[in-house]
Amino acid sequence: MRLYPNAYFKSFLLNLFITVLALGYALVMCWLLFYRNRYFGEGYSYNLVPFYTIKKYIIYYDRFHFDTWFKNLFGNIVLFIPIGIFLPLLHKKYGRIFVLTAASILLITIVELSQMITRVGSFDVDDIILNTFGALLGLLMLKLIVRKK
Repeated sequence: MRLYPNAYFKSFLLNLFITVLALGYALVMCWLLFYRNRYFGEGYSYNLVPFYTIKKYIIYYDRFHFDTWFKNLFGNIVLFIPIGIFLPLLHKKYGRIFVLTAASILLITIVELSQMITRVGSFDVDDIILNTFGALLGLLMLKLIVRKK
């Protein structure tokens, strides 16, 4: 008796593994975005001007502590790279740039609004831009890896 009787079973196990990894990633992200080192502010904090925060971090980089600067620019990109990997692996429609971009913007906007409404963070359109860029980088990485196989 073989351990893997057919290709369907192998595919099922791979999909289950990817799903478990994606759920683990989602739990870690929820903890990072809503619970870790969060403060409850007095009012609502938001930025609706595209590239305002990004430009501020680039132009006035010397006025920010390196950790703050790095996390706000590069952390917002790197932490969302897995979105661009997991979504296309879980469903092939997310392998299209437009679909992944739309899904990422919707998902990240919900997260940003939730942070603002619960006052554990702020709503920043620049976070949506950087996070979506990270998801698109993840898709590009996935396509490069799959293409090489």
